[in-house]
Amino acid sequence: MPLFPPTDRCPVNPFVSRILTLGCLLAFVFPITRAAQPGGILSAGTSAERLNRILAPASTWHPFPRAAERKDWMVLPATVRSAHIREGEKLLNAGWAAPRATDFLEFVRTGDRSHYQNLSFGRRQQLATLVLAECMEGKGRFLDDIVNGVWAISEETFWGVPAHLSLQRKGFGLPDVTEPTVDLFAAETGALIAWTYYLLKDSLDARFPVVSERIRHEVQRRILSVNLERDDFWWMGFSGKVNNWNPWICSNWVAAVLILEENPTRRARSVYKILGCLDRFLSAYADDGGCDEGPTYWTRAGGSLFDCLELLHLATGGRINGFVNSRVGEIGRYIGRAHIQGPYYVNFADAAAKASPDPSTVFRYGKRINDSTMMAFGGYLAQIEQMGSGAVPGRFGVLGRVLPALFSLEDLLRTRPAEPLLRDFWLPGVQVMGARSSGGSTGGLYLAAQGGHNGESHNHNDVGNFIVYADGEPVIIDVGVETYTAKTFSADRYTIWTMQSAYHNLPTINGVQQKDGKEYTARDVHYTVGDTAATLSMDIARAYSREAGVRTWYRTLSLIRGREVTVHDAYVLDTVQSGIRLTFMTNRKVSVESPGTIILGDRSGNARVRDVTLMFDPALFAVDIEAIQIQDGQLKSSWGERLEKILLSLKQPRIAGDFTVSIR
Repeated sequence: MPLFPPTDRCPVNPFVSRILTLGCLLAFVFPITRAAQPGGILSAGTSAERLNRILAPASTWHPFPRAAERKDWMVLPATVRSAHIREGEKLLNAGWAAPRATDFLEFVRTGDRSHYQNLSFGRRQQLATLVLAECMEGKGRFLDDIVNGVWAISEETFWGVPAHLSLQRKGFGLPDVTEPTVDLFAAETGALIAWTYYLLKDSLDARFPVVSERIRHEVQRRILSVNLERDDFWWMGFSGKVNNWNPWICSNWVAAVLILEENPTRRARSVYKILGCLDRFLSAYADDGGCDEGPTYWTRAGGSLFDCLELLHLATGGRINGFVNSRVGEIGRYIGRAHIQGPYYVNFADAAAKASPDPSTVFRYGKRINDSTMMAFGGYLAQIEQMGSGAVPGRFGVLGRVLPALFSLEDLLRTRPAEPLLRDFWLPGVQVMGARSSGGSTGGLYLAAQGGHNGESHNHNDVGNFIVYADGEPVIIDVGVETYTAKTFSADRYTIWTMQSAYHNLPTINGVQQKDGKEYTARDVHYTVGDTAATLSMDIARAYSREAGVRTWYRTLSLIRGREVTVHDAYVLDTVQSGIRLTFMTNRKVSVESPGTIILGDRSGNARVRDVTLMFDPALFAVDIEAIQIQDGQLKSSWGERLEKILLSLKQPRIAGDFTVSIR
């Protein structure tokens, strides 16, 4: 089925069916990005001229009820409406904390990015909360505070954040008012005040007519004109590199275009350019839809792609229908494949072990691609978050995700909830597999493993890494990443311990860890699966520099269903210098029960967590246990106060050898 059916009639947009998510936005990106090739996945078969004919004009585009359409707002659950009003009441007559130039400069002076971001995001959340309260109540009680917020944000020199000033020609420091640039949060801000305009224009015009004009002016000069006129922002993909910035910014850009761009020619040109940008993003994905940025970033990679496609579907009466593309469907399904149990996800690279995909996005994506498993997963996530019992949250003031969540809430809550709990998955494009003892059950062991290379987006040096869960609880873990600082995305990235292969479940060879860069890669990768076992094997020797002196290192990771996980390594070295040491990272309590047997027990006092045994040949290996005290708040949210690093060192390393470690 073509993306653009052959009718050019001007669409009459239906009232809504939904758009997108909210969720846990940890994402501030890493500039190592996937290569994108020009492609016409979405833009093929259309042109700016054709879009001019099929796009709904700004004056008639009506994806959601405006605040004045009281009947539509009053049918929302009373618990939800009253909760939003209470949240707004807390902010009546509140101030608007103004970030200072010195706050902005903290990033270059100390590496701290959180202080300014908290001030900036707090303003935007405050505005969104007030806007939703006014929409729920409809009495004008919140309008003065809303105008104060719009005005305060409009007075900011730059709508983005200090860590993203590499986009301007003058680089990091203070923003250059003569060169507006568009980063993630400039785009988010543009969409936020555009949605404010969409919802409240009539009320604002009645009291403060200049405010609507100010919104149009600021979004046009900071976002719409800049993005239409410039092609050199790397996130657009025209330079050949993309990551989650591409669909995330495009989702906000297209919302602002559809709401505020009144010139039909510029409106069509902008949408056509957005389609070209999204083509670059889609072309960087394999057909399996695997996200090398991980499940934490899916909400702003695949999830934001959904935002874009849903808005364009609504604005053209379905004439732009990216959901018929099979790769788009697989990108959506990735989030269910990466799910282990409850809050836990396969979290290689910068992803956290615990993620919170937006229930509404997952549900509506599943509905668009006709995937009942994904829809049920959205229902499960909604149940966990107790959606319908209170306010629908939206971090950073994301009205563009709260609105579709509100007006699809009834549909979502009627869905029978279920975790995906897929028995197996294999994503050859990113070389990631997952397998559990039994599909549909969290019981028994779960194995996820990866090949790939060390030049991926948000990369850690982790080729050949794996994780193991037992009864849905972590046993052998990928630590994840600490709170971002300036160092995280600098030349010093791999001096951070969480990025290093010695803190992943990998060998250190002749005292040498893995090296960063796309050329440091897995070779000879093979995946096999059957009813009794799932196995991923590869040669990881090329993930190490020449100093490691390793000729081949074949690693075979297997889940034997209902029994054990095995790690079999067979190697050939050029020389033996500093020994061979295996790392196993765990959040569990570690005790050496007997030679060759390590017990991994529960540290939290949860009686349901069973002990797991790590077994090895004591004649081959000496054991050391290192405690790691966790100071970082982001890591604590996944693992608590302490981790253990288990080190198995070969007592008599040889030029060639092999061994097996099992987890039962």
